[in-house]
Amino acid sequence: MTRPLKVAGREKTAERLLNSSADRFYDPEVDIDWKAPLVDGLRFTPEHRCSLYGTALWDRMGEEQRIELSRHEIASIASVGLWFEILLMQMLLKEVYRSDPTTMHVQYALTEIADECRHSTMFARMVDRIGCPPYGPPAHVHRLGRLLPTIGYGPALYGSILVAEEVLDRLQRETMADETVQPLVRMVNRIHVLEEARHVRFAREEVVRGMESVSKAELPYQRWLLATVAMFITRSIVNPEVYAAVGLDAAEAHRAALANPAWQETIRWSGERIMKFLDETGLVGKPGMRAWRRSFLIA
Repeated sequence: MTRPLKVAGREKTAERLLNSSADRFYDPEVDIDWKAPLVDGLRFTPEHRCSLYGTALWDRMGEEQRIELSRHEIASIASVGLWFEILLMQMLLKEVYRSDPTTMHVQYALTEIADECRHSTMFARMVDRIGCPPYGPPAHVHRLGRLLPTIGYGPALYGSILVAEEVLDRLQRETMADETVQPLVRMVNRIHVLEEARHVRFAREEVVRGMESVSKAELPYQRWLLATVAMFITRSIVNPEVYAAVGLDAAEAHRAALANPAWQETIRWSGERIMKFLDETGLVGKPGMRAWRRSFLIA
């Protein structure tokens, strides 16, 4: 087992986050009324955040079909979030396995893993409650995901966590305040947003510390890995199978969504804050720029 020095700044942050975790956490089994009926006529995501909003396909859809699309899209978003949180837990456990468990840093990592277990259960229950399948990412992305805990390390590991968390976080912050959205979805988003704020702080500081020791020879790999993971995350948020579920041609609708300026702008908007941070730390650059553009996080 590696026994690193207990770096003062890192330990101080971890202590503060541990105290915050003890003071304020949620149990979705208790804090969400899973038996409450869904509200007729309410959406499951804000209308302008649907992937087909503004397209010719959208114009041909009736109101009921649009609401149904939002139901399946939130199920896809939640199940992709669940998939990535499972990967996140594997990556954090790898870090914990080779580190000193007496440090507050490692103890907070374990606390975050416990949070993510609850979040994963919460997302799974929501998908089941709204009557949708657990779409997850497309099959090829799911298979590739198995590699990430093995090939992911250093600042790119925490940067990948941040892309997934902060893109979803901004979408969820908007959704939880939108009264046109189902109360169940808003409550799930509220719980996730409040607890993810600690995880974001933890990961951001790890990125900054990690970049201080990255060599010039190592930097291209870190940039490539982060950009590639980000591309797979953003292009997997809405699984093409959701379109077939609402009576659309899946291939046609998927092409329309990827080419949709409104959907591309939604992705860029959701990633604005994290992209600014990653750029400032030096993690955005060649050889990852093509993947960043394909992710829609960069125009």
